[in-house]
Amino acid sequence: MKIEVEAPLVASKAVSGQFVMIRLREGGERIPLTISGCDPERGTITIIFQEVGKTTLDLGRLKPGDSILNLAGPLGRPPELKRFGTVVCVGGGVGIAPVLFRARVLKELGNRIISIIGARSRDMLILKEEMEEVSDRLYVTTDDGSLGQKGFVTDPLRDVLSDEQVDLVVAIGPIGMMKAVSGVAAEFGVKTAVSLNPIMLDGTGMCGSCRVIVGGEVRFACVDGPEFDGGLVDFDALLLRNRRYLEEEEISLKRARGCESHEKAGSSKAYQELR
Repeated sequence: MKIEVEAPLVASKAVSGQFVMIRLREGGERIPLTISGCDPERGTITIIFQEVGKTTLDLGRLKPGDSILNLAGPLGRPPELKRFGTVVCVGGGVGIAPVLFRARVLKELGNRIISIIGARSRDMLILKEEMEEVSDRLYVTTDDGSLGQKGFVTDPLRDVLSDEQVDLVVAIGPIGMMKAVSGVAAEFGVKTAVSLNPIMLDGTGMCGSCRVIVGGEVRFACVDGPEFDGGLVDFDALLLRNRRYLEEEEISLKRARGCESHEKAGSSKAYQELR
């Protein structure tokens, strides 16, 4: 799902790699969403997201002209943006959207861009044409082989790193994908910049919910990141923390979709804890 939000102050300052915190209405939760593009002249930012929870489902139901109650940003530490040389940009799933933003910026700075994008299947792959426009070379993978090369993004990545002098790898997508990409890049001595997506409440470093382990130290993704050296990230700890509220999230999503009655949900222990 793609939306364009009028936020002139955010658009005038945002750079690739930063995010916003939004709250749709009073009593609603605050969620972080990566900025997938901005247009300072029009005063707008672009957000591309997947409807995976109640808030993103509600966000996807907004119509042109609707309002978002709160939008704070741009948040996060801006990443290093310069001429590195040859950069491999790897995007998985909805992570392709911020990878496109990064690839476009790095291309404008004079870098040679080799892009690798992947998804489970053809119908889940996004922004292929746009990635082709900003890439010197593009590889496409799908888990089921319905488009491009059958397999994972690490397959063409290994081939590229074996044949090319690569100065940086940028990876954004599912935790498992970023972990795998960082591991492959490390084998060839190439640094990987990853954008982490931990649970986040305020986005300003006060709540501590977004703490991650990087280089053996606790860091806050909202103010120290969200971009880190993938070779130093404890991805297993990140995955464990992100699964902490899965049951509650599932209940909330089912209620929002009307797939489960309040009475049926009331039998769940997690639901009782939410009441």
